[in-house]
Amino acid sequence: MCRIGAIKSKKYLHPSIALKLMRSQQKGHDNSGFAFVMQDLGGIFSAYKELPTLSMAATVEGTRRAEDILHNLGFTRVLQWSPEINNQKGLKIEPMPNYIFESFQYPKSHKYATKEEKEELLIDTALLLRHELEKDNLGFIYSFWPDVLTLKEIGSPRDIGTYFGLWEENDELCAKIITAQCRQNTNYDIVRYAAHPFFLEGYTVLANGENTFFEKNRDYQQSLYKGYIGFESDSQCFLYTLHYVNKILNWPVQYYKHTITPLPYEEIEQREDRDVLLRIKASLSHLEINGPNTIFGVLPNGELLCVCDAKKLRPVVVGQTEETVIMTSEVTGINDILPDRDTSKDIYPNEKETIIVNNDLTVERWKQ
Repeated sequence: MCRIGAIKSKKYLHPSIALKLMRSQQKGHDNSGFAFVMQDLGGIFSAYKELPTLSMAATVEGTRRAEDILHNLGFTRVLQWSPEINNQKGLKIEPMPNYIFESFQYPKSHKYATKEEKEELLIDTALLLRHELEKDNLGFIYSFWPDVLTLKEIGSPRDIGTYFGLWEENDELCAKIITAQCRQNTNYDIVRYAAHPFFLEGYTVLANGENTFFEKNRDYQQSLYKGYIGFESDSQCFLYTLHYVNKILNWPVQYYKHTITPLPYEEIEQREDRDVLLRIKASLSHLEINGPNTIFGVLPNGELLCVCDAKKLRPVVVGQTEETVIMTSEVTGINDILPDRDTSKDIYPNEKETIIVNNDLTVERWKQ
């Protein structure tokens, strides 16, 4: 069973906190991988929050090809950060030759572009980069978006942290939102794209569990939007549905829960909003999910989200202090990171609610 964590803080945090959160739950994963997405960046990226940052792992040729594509499109690099690699013997890790974390100025053609036009450029560019690097197995594009940095790696979380020098805190790399997961996808091939968290246009999702309606979701989603690709993991469907409901359809986020785990007909009929819920259940039935799972999400506005499957078959707990909120699979993780919190305020979400953590760290519980 996977272990997942989502951390939101009023202060900037180093990614070592995500490693420590996962270390506390190490009996729940199999040392097959570790990945994180950092959002609302600080450190050296703080001055470039409005510009897109590329997160990529590639061969030497893949790096050259990606740089050529970006140059030809008119992007200009303004910042390059590289982790200090510690390639000591005995580490359980399958590294790529190059890890690229670069911020870019938009092309001159988009100097006066709208937010929507810039976002369209970024998704098209990310898809082009992925397509070109996949041709000859040259690399992986994890994210190309403002104020976001992503790392995915195969191997032991402890050794991955050692390899990239992530156990030692510094002011260079930090963020106010960090989502992380240990353990790779066990239902399919272990590849980097299959590692949670998944990111698309400001939305991040990671999950603990599985989706037995994967094929139904995938077959429907492939026709909905150009960015719904890959499907290396059944949990990617959770991201694409969140994006579709909240961004494409522009519905309030509370309808995400009603889409993936709709209420039974007999319960819907007793509600004042039954007409809306019946229409969702009828029109988006291909986006329903099944199986034991807990889903964490980050919305483009920086809020955190948590929902569980309709039977609540996967563990989750939310704990907080005045400065930090953590969602994770096991309370041992929060005990290790926030030992002085008021444990009486810990929340164990149930199967019929959506948890939202606002930007002031207020935790809301929405009943389905």
